[in-house]
Formats: sequence, structure tokens, C-alpha cells
Amino acid sequence: MNNKKEIYTIISGTNRKDAVSPKLAAYYQTCLSDKGIEAPVLSLDDLPDDFVFSALYENAGKHEVFNKFRERMLNTTKFIFIVPEYNGSFPGVLKAFIDGMEYPDTFSNKKCALVGLSSGVQGAGLALSHLTDIFNYCGTHVLAQKPKLSFIHKHFDGEEVLNDLYKQLIDEQVEAFLEF
Repeated sequence: MNNKKEIYTIISGTNRKDAVSPKLAAYYQTCLSDKGIEAPVLSLDDLPDDFVFSALYENAGKHEVFNKFRERMLNTTKFIFIVPEYNGSFPGVLKAFIDGMEYPDTFSNKKCALVGLSSGVQGAGLALSHLTDIFNYCGTHVLAQKPKLSFIHKHFDGEEVLNDLYKQLIDEQVEAFLEF
């Protein structure tokens, strides 16, 4: 670890109402807090409804509400993305969110950890692969440990992880990320 103060942000990667992702993000926040790390959760559910039309491309930097997201992301040095699986990949809103960030400064030479979750068997494996490719393109260093939490509703009650293997994978990832 270098001498620069690390600034963490956890991103809940969907804007779907009543999603599991924000709850898992809160769980990660607690895991980091237990290690003395402050990590606010940035939920895509809080994005302005019009950000895709009024904050991207020629409108970059002009949307007052979205600029708060951009500023938080720009100042973060270590990201944890909670990534639900949508149709074999990750939510489109997450891609639009990434595209709305200042390039290349938001992600270049920074670090991220990815966590996949799904209601099915894959645990967002393909989603994490797709997202890893995007972050590699952006110059982001991606932690190798990427828990793939399948059948999430059977193994997470919204507050606690009920599966011992999932707990172990998350604990190992958090430890590795702190040293990353």
C-alpha cells in the first residue's frame, strides 16, 4: 500500500427498485467498517431519471445532480462494484453510468473489486467478465478475487450472508482488496 490515503466507494450496480444489490452493498460496507474503512454506498437507484439524456456526451458536466456522482467517483481511489446479472451480463444503467464518468481520470490507474450476484446458477460470471474487459480498457486494476454469488435469495436474507462459503469468499476478497 502506498502512502496516499485510499478513498473507497461501493457502487450498487442497478437502479431496479427492491433489488438485492443495495442490501449486499450495505453488507460490504459493514465488512469494511469492521476493518476501520469508511466506504459510502453509491446506489444507481439514486441517479436522476434523465441522466442518460442530460448528463452524457455533449452534456457532460452540465447536470447538477449527476455531477455529484461524477465528483465522488473521480475522487475515489478504490471501488467495489456490486454487479447483478441481467440477461447474461450487467445492467445497462451501469454501463451508461460508467460512460458518464470523466474519461480517463475516473478509472485510470485506480483499483476495483467486483462482486457478482444472480438469482440463477451463474452468479454473474459473464457480467463480471464483461465488466473486467471494460475496466481493463479504462486502465483500472481489477482484483482477481471475484465472488460469484448464485441463487442469492437462498444465501442472503438482505442483512446476513447465510452461506458459509459465500462468507469466506467475501472475507477473503475484502482482505485482498485492502492489501491491493
